[in-house]
Amino acid sequence: MARTHLNDNSPNLLQTPPKIKSNKPKYTKFSQQELAGCKPVMTPTYVMATLMLVGAIFIPIGSISLHAVGGVVEIVKRYEDVCLIIASTLQNITLSTIAQKVNYIQDPTTPKNCTITLTIPHYMKQPVYVYYELQNFYQNHRRYVKSRDDAQLKGKFVTSSSLASCKPEDFLDNYPIVPCGLIAWSFFNDSYVFTLNNVSLPINKTSIAWQSDIKVKFGAQPSNFPNNNINSTNSSTNSWIGGGALNPGVALNHNEDFLVWMRAAALPNFRKLWGRIEQNLYDGDVVTINILNVYNTYSFHGKKKIVLSTSSWIGGKNNFLGCAYLCIGCMCFLLAFSFFLMYRQWPRALGDTSYFSWHNSSQAKICLEHL
Repeated sequence: MARTHLNDNSPNLLQTPPKIKSNKPKYTKFSQQELAGCKPVMTPTYVMATLMLVGAIFIPIGSISLHAVGGVVEIVKRYEDVCLIIASTLQNITLSTIAQKVNYIQDPTTPKNCTITLTIPHYMKQPVYVYYELQNFYQNHRRYVKSRDDAQLKGKFVTSSSLASCKPEDFLDNYPIVPCGLIAWSFFNDSYVFTLNNVSLPINKTSIAWQSDIKVKFGAQPSNFPNNNINSTNSSTNSWIGGGALNPGVALNHNEDFLVWMRAAALPNFRKLWGRIEQNLYDGDVVTINILNVYNTYSFHGKKKIVLSTSSWIGGKNNFLGCAYLCIGCMCFLLAFSFFLMYRQWPRALGDTSYFSWHNSSQAKICLEHL
């Protein structure tokens, strides 16, 4: 029989066909969920040992936390009511009703300076942090939080269409507000001047904002800045004024007071950092604070406080974390002791754990016979 010869152009019939790439995952016990499961048997000994271990860990942590917080010295002084008393005495006016208080705080011709005095009770090591505290102010309201334009705050040019998220504080006299939104509109504008034993006490107001806000979230002024919270010559727009004005010569990311305010608080009672005292304060020192009380909290029954505080490795003065660890640790010890007494008084025989396995047919048969 004649042999058939394949020419060069004919396909190689003996060549291995190419492998088709499959999307099927590689077989492993992990991908097929065949790993051995951990099924601990909660015997009384195991439960009591676990509770004792948790208690032995949590109680020292709570004690250390409370000891650290105990070294924090904090002075809190409410002043919006004190300023009203001083104003009513010096100016011979009545400020008893809410309407009278609101008219007083909104009247630009009425002096609003007041002075409070703080006596240092214990040695306060530098830095001493200065906070202002607001109560009954809901920065966590959904409409309030959304009323801002992040692109504008980064320094981009403002257009009419980009201010939809800033309502209701988006336009003033048909001109875009920069910066717009309720948060910027309500910028806290009380100011403080400190003296220590009748000597001026400097306050460091740098590095009080988050570095992520300074470097990422905020930028230079937009080209149509500064149409901000400044008093308008048009009396019809005076009611629009909410908080402090911004300096057009200072970029937004350099105005750290504004950056601190723009980071909305989660709770209606909150503190925000205002500055740092970078010198030690000693027992008996007298700190005098001259306050410009211009921020309106009277219309919503809010409170304003000034706070001086040191800090520890765990933060400011807050006993909650330490107390929580101590309470949980003590509860674990109490439960472990209760289980021990119950186990001694009313012991209960444990089942044979070998019957948990169904791989042995004889064991499975015995178990089924008892059903």
